[in-house]
Amino acid sequence: MRLTVRRVLELLATYSNQEELLQEFSELEPEDIQQALIYAAT
Repeated sequence: MRLTVRRVLELLATYSNQEELLQEFSELEPEDIQQALIYAAT
């Protein structure tokens, strides 16, 4: 499953921490979250 940057940001706002998010969405990696944040910041 592909997640958009917007969806990753929504999930970050919903989940209490990144570890919980990564457990729930096993296809995500910490680098994916970092890249989504960098993209959103630009």
